[in-house]
Amino acid sequence: MKYYLIVGEASGDLHASNLMRALKQEDGEADFRFFGGDLMAGVGGTLVKHYKEMAYMGFIPVLLHLRTIFRNMRECKEDIVRWNPDVLILVDYPGFNLDVAEYIKKHTQIPVFYYISPKIWAWKEYRIKNIRRDVDELFSILPFEVDFFAKHRYPVHYVGNPCVDAVEAYRKNHGESFRQFAADNRLTDKPVIALLAGSRKQEIKDNLPMMLQAAAPFTKDYQLVLAGAPGMDPAYYQKYIDKDIPLRIIFGQTYRLLQQAEAALVTSGTATLETALFRVPQVVCYYTPVGKLIAFLRRCILKVKYISLVNLVADKEVVRELVADTMTVQNIRSELTGLLYNKVYREQMLQEYDRIIRILGPAGASEEAARQMVAKIKRPRTDRPQQPE
Repeated sequence: MKYYLIVGEASGDLHASNLMRALKQEDGEADFRFFGGDLMAGVGGTLVKHYKEMAYMGFIPVLLHLRTIFRNMRECKEDIVRWNPDVLILVDYPGFNLDVAEYIKKHTQIPVFYYISPKIWAWKEYRIKNIRRDVDELFSILPFEVDFFAKHRYPVHYVGNPCVDAVEAYRKNHGESFRQFAADNRLTDKPVIALLAGSRKQEIKDNLPMMLQAAAPFTKDYQLVLAGAPGMDPAYYQKYIDKDIPLRIIFGQTYRLLQQAEAALVTSGTATLETALFRVPQVVCYYTPVGKLIAFLRRCILKVKYISLVNLVADKEVVRELVADTMTVQNIRSELTGLLYNKVYREQMLQEYDRIIRILGPAGASEEAARQMVAKIKRPRTDRPQQPE
C-alpha cells in the first residue's frame, strides 16, 4: 500500500521514521512518500521536501515567510492528490497539517490518519471541530488524551508512548558504568547534576544563566554537565556561561547523561518525560521575560494545570514547575537542595515516576500504531464508523 506522511520538525522525523519501519513489518509492499527528514529518508521512499524548508518558529519568522509557507502547503496538497495514496498520515505539526487534512477530506476519498495528536487540550481547543470533520482516525501517545477527546465525542486510540520505546531500547543496549562515562567525557568522580536547558536559542538564553547560578553552590559535592542541543553551535553557549562556575558541555549524549545523573534541571518539553523514565529527580525550569504577565496569560489561556508531561500524565504535581515569575535562583536552589539531600522527598518522586511508567504502558508504540493503521486501511470504507458532527 501507499503511505503519504507529513512532519514539520526533528521530533516528528524521529517518530515518523520509527512508524515507517513498523509499517514495513506489517506491510511488505509499503511504499512511502513524504514531507519529512533524514531519518525518514533512511527508512526508504521518496522525500518530497525536507522539514527544514518548512520549520519557521515565532510570529515574525512566520510572517516574513508566509509566501513560502503557503507555497509549500499548496505543493503538498497537489502532490498528495497526484500520488493518490491509500492513506495520509499526519504527524503533529497542526498549523500545517490540519489545513492539509481539510483540503484532502474535501477534495478526495483518501483516509486521513493523525499520529501524535495536536495538543488542543492545552490551548486552541476549538480545533476539535476541524479534527472531527477532517481526521478519520487519531492515534495518541499520551494516555490522558483519551478522556479529553471522549468528552468531545471523538474516539481516539492510545498506542503507547515512543519515549518509553526509546529509553527502554537505550537502557537495554547501554549498561556502562559511571567511571566509563566520566572517563569518556573528562569528568571527575563527583556525582552529576544534569542541565537540560532547551533546544532553541531563546530557551537557552532565558534559562541557562539562572540554572547555573542556582546550581553553583552545589559544585563542592557535585559536577554540572549540560546537554548540548542537537545542531546548536557550541560557541553559542559561551555567551550565557559564567566562567567562574565549573561546567562541562556534552553533545549527542543526552540519554547517556540522564542514565548517570543524580538530579536534573530541565526545561519543559519531552525532556521532562524522558528524565522521569530514567528515574532522575528533577525540577522543571522555564523562565520567560515579563514573568508576571506570562503567568497571568497562562492562567487565562491554558486549559491545563501543568506544563510538564510528567505532571500531565500523573494528573498531579509530581515534579515542581518553576515557570515565568516563579522561576528564580532561590526557588531552583531550594528545590535542588531537596532533590539532592532529602531522601524521603527523592523516594516519593521516584515512586511517582514508577506509577507514571505503569500508566504509559509497555514499549511498542510504533508497532501498535502500525498494526492498527494497516488493519483500518484494509477494512472496507463502508465499515468505517463516521465521526459525529
